[in-house]
Amino acid sequence: QVQLVESGGGLVQAGGSLRLSCAASGRTFSSYAMGWFRQAPGKEREFVAAISWSGGNTYYADSVKGRFTISRDNAKNTVYLQMNSLKPEDTAVYYCAAGRWVGSRSAADYGSWGQGTQVTVSS
Repeated sequence: QVQLVESGGGLVQAGGSLRLSCAASGRTFSSYAMGWFRQAPGKEREFVAAISWSGGNTYYADSVKGRFTISRDNAKNTVYLQMNSLKPEDTAVYYCAAGRWVGSRSAADYGSWGQGTQVTVSS
């Protein structure tokens, strides 16, 4: 399995931007499909975005499409989530995850998870 560490969360005003990073350990990072999920208080964890092994294919939840961009740098073992035009409803703990199924929106298909990073959007 791969170990994942997220960073980049914080407090931002509505309309602002944040860039999350997820650093992975291990030499097989490029063989993993990667995803971002989020979980707000009292809610279930939900899919945000996913990216294929090479980064050539990306997938988004409807709620973030056009505002968030997922990308990866396999040379740096890192996946990113650029979040623009943030809304208060984007407030959640954001998790990155590694799995074998490209584009999966199911948390069950991801075997490795980071500890999460808090994103808070004030109105």
